[in-house]
Amino acid sequence: MDIAVPAMTGFEGARPVPATASSYEDGAVRMFTLAAVLWGVVGMTVGVVIAAQLTWPELNFGIPWLSYGRLRPLHTNAVIFAFGGCVLMASSLYVVQRTSQVALFLPKLAWFVFWGWQAVIVAAAISLPLGYTRGKEYAELEWPIAILIAVVWVAYAIVFFGTIGIRKVRHIYVANWFFGSFIIAVALLHIVNGAVIPVGWMKSYSVYAGVQDAMVQWWYGHNAVGFFLTAGFLGMMYYFIPKQAERPIYSYRLSIVHFWALIFTYMWAGPHHLHYTALPDWAQSVGMVFSLVLLAPSWGGMINGMMTLSGAWHKLREDPILKFLIVSLSFYGMSTFEGPMMSIKTVNALSHYTDWTIGHVHSGALGWVGLISMGTLYYMVPRMFGRTKMYSVPAIELHFWIATLGIVLYIAAMWTAGVMQGLMWRDVNADGTLVYSFVESVKATFPFYVIRLVGGLLYLAGMLLMAWNVVMTVRVGRVTPAAIPAPGLSPAAVAT
Repeated sequence: MDIAVPAMTGFEGARPVPATASSYEDGAVRMFTLAAVLWGVVGMTVGVVIAAQLTWPELNFGIPWLSYGRLRPLHTNAVIFAFGGCVLMASSLYVVQRTSQVALFLPKLAWFVFWGWQAVIVAAAISLPLGYTRGKEYAELEWPIAILIAVVWVAYAIVFFGTIGIRKVRHIYVANWFFGSFIIAVALLHIVNGAVIPVGWMKSYSVYAGVQDAMVQWWYGHNAVGFFLTAGFLGMMYYFIPKQAERPIYSYRLSIVHFWALIFTYMWAGPHHLHYTALPDWAQSVGMVFSLVLLAPSWGGMINGMMTLSGAWHKLREDPILKFLIVSLSFYGMSTFEGPMMSIKTVNALSHYTDWTIGHVHSGALGWVGLISMGTLYYMVPRMFGRTKMYSVPAIELHFWIATLGIVLYIAAMWTAGVMQGLMWRDVNADGTLVYSFVESVKATFPFYVIRLVGGLLYLAGMLLMAWNVVMTVRVGRVTPAAIPAPGLSPAAVAT
């Protein structure tokens, strides 16, 4: 396991120093880190707005493009594909260079990936509030934008796999296995689920129909979670936790078992989104069984990351970046236990269509994806701008506690509201009539929506604090190329 930290040169003036043949190509990586922070603030702000609208519906002010139905897909696309996507692209292109000991393959193409992805994000931010949507979860963007996504994604794949192809290190470190599987799987998912018949500018119809369309959508939807929001971020876990802890990964053998078990199992779990629908019962059962099996590789990965701190747990007391990275694994373990449990048909009969599902999604999104992204960015930003650490380490600590409190308030409120809703909806009188009307369940949920909003505000406040810290770090830093270690040197020889 290469735990070397790439050498950083000293400050060399206010202007960026040009990269040389012996330097990593971090220009696009640097911009992706900054874009991730920007889109994180934007996406989470929209999330707080729609949480407020669910609490007080009049806050849409009667303006169609500010309605919940239009802002909600804007929120999900912003936090998943804008924030999460930029973090994934930044970290994968950073990691693949360091673990291959070469500069990026076709760095100008990497710049195309950056600007192309920002164009996708801006197009989504404009089209979704205007009501242009395919109406498919996580796949709302209409066909012209979907084509641009495919083009940018192919370019991204060329840069990533091209860098692996020219590597100077014979071994391909496991983080790159996860990044590579995420890139390939997302391309497959996007193209298959995006098969449409255009009928006009920004209007199309799926080539699938009825329950087949639903099945393809949730094969896509759950694997977007499995590969975009899990495999890619596990790539971060396998690199940045050992680096920050300055310890080798606990078990390299377990990491390989984790990889193959996870990518095989995840592909089959999507039907659990369609319990008690027109999907054939056997297909629902297949989704449930594979979801239950998925618990094993998920927890194997969590344990591998956690146990990397064996003998170094004391570092958690003094290193707020490690707090982000390790606590994210706690939420990963919790979410990957809760998901298989909710896929069991009898449990799903209570949880489906309730806010329990929202709590589950956000324990993974805010706790796992959000925290590991923030820890990764806190690791990368100072290194991208010639600093040994962030401008304010106490601000990182404060961000961690604010974000964690926000997550706990959010998911606890949604869990409680969801179980309450499920119980109220299934409660019947002796004559078979409902004890509670739907409106009564909505009224009973109101206090929990207020708590959810408070949790979201705290999480956003933490992100704003991070944005300030990043801006200050960039202002006092200097862009200096990171030197590529000489071929043949051991990790210890190139560590700083």
